[in-house]
Amino acid sequence: MPNSRFLPGRRAILAAAAAAPLLASGAARAAEPDLADLHDMTTGAVPIGADERRRRLDRAQALMKQHGIGAVLIEPGSSLLYFTGIRWGRSERALLAVLPVEGEPCIVSPYFEEPRMRETLAIPAEVRVWQEDEDPLAVVAGFLKDRKLATRPVGIEETVRFFIPDMLAHAMPGAKIVSANPVVRGCRMIKTPAELALMQVATDVTIAAYRWTYKRVEKGMTGRDIGAIMDAATRKLGGSPEFSLVLIGEAAAYPHGTQAVHKVDDGQIVLMDCGCTVQGYQSDVSRTFVYGAAGKEQRMVWDQVHRGQQTAFAAARIGMPAGSVDEAIRKLYENFGYGPGYKLPGCSHRTGHGIGLDGHEPVNLVRGETTRLAPGMCFSNEPGIYIPGKFGVRLEDCFHMTDAGPKWFSEPPVSIDMPFR
Repeated sequence: MPNSRFLPGRRAILAAAAAAPLLASGAARAAEPDLADLHDMTTGAVPIGADERRRRLDRAQALMKQHGIGAVLIEPGSSLLYFTGIRWGRSERALLAVLPVEGEPCIVSPYFEEPRMRETLAIPAEVRVWQEDEDPLAVVAGFLKDRKLATRPVGIEETVRFFIPDMLAHAMPGAKIVSANPVVRGCRMIKTPAELALMQVATDVTIAAYRWTYKRVEKGMTGRDIGAIMDAATRKLGGSPEFSLVLIGEAAAYPHGTQAVHKVDDGQIVLMDCGCTVQGYQSDVSRTFVYGAAGKEQRMVWDQVHRGQQTAFAAARIGMPAGSVDEAIRKLYENFGYGPGYKLPGCSHRTGHGIGLDGHEPVNLVRGETTRLAPGMCFSNEPGIYIPGKFGVRLEDCFHMTDAGPKWFSEPPVSIDMPFR
């Protein structure tokens, strides 16, 4: 799994692939559950306000000065939303934000899209437009020249498509193109109280939806049946479902499942990995339980993963490299006889990933990651164990770093018989 770039909706696609075709009778039952006893939990959620966005720009400009960057160029996506409030999809027509080291940002928009763009623009900004027969990067270059920034390095946000800085280099020969990671990551990795509050609401919704769904799992259901119930509950509770991956039996031996369709049966593992968004901020929680009575090996592996979660949580300390959390898991699991390293049977993926506006954000809890843990950083904690041909167990709860150490968004379960507190 790459450290630097993450594709929105990735797990939603994987969930659909893992679920594959479903039985009509199961679909009908799952698609129309009685949700009368569920109520919206998000009515008190406070959106990100103008003061918060102003502080984000102030922070970005301070980091630009610190790293000698004259401006940062951003495409549609979570970083554009983070800094400007603009919600926009990517297409061949470039819509760009230019954050200068001083002064108001500039939004470069297709001429005919300006009215629609302004509907979500949430900050004071200069707007410059380009016509269909014009070069949008020439407009960016013009803004940089007007602000006397043309000779200073331009930082490119890490998900920007190649053709944009390439066109900028043609529009502004001699431009020094650099990574904007010190600025954008420097802002987004450290969540504010307002962001943490939204992530907490999203997590609370997911946990409530889990509790409701768990009681309605029936023999013969497919993963897609269960996921439909989970999504319906999440919506009624006020969240927007982001993904609902449900793996049954042997499918759980593979972190994102397979194309095969499995049905709930007595003694079968059910692994659920689900999340939602509230005001754009995400949750990510996994639970593993057994339909009916759990066997001896299932209990043993569940307990080992539970211990793994606690070990990772204990290893997350302010000032330590993020990779040290993953190293603690590798050592524990190798002592259990798994691995070594990422080999199977064992944990074939990183211990955790960053989370916020994106379900997966930099940085990761993965071997070799040197970024130091700091207050405000948020991560998943999901050191699963997978035994090919048999089953897998994943428990996942997210936490955020405080001055005193890590703090859970959701408390881990206590036993395989009590998957939800």
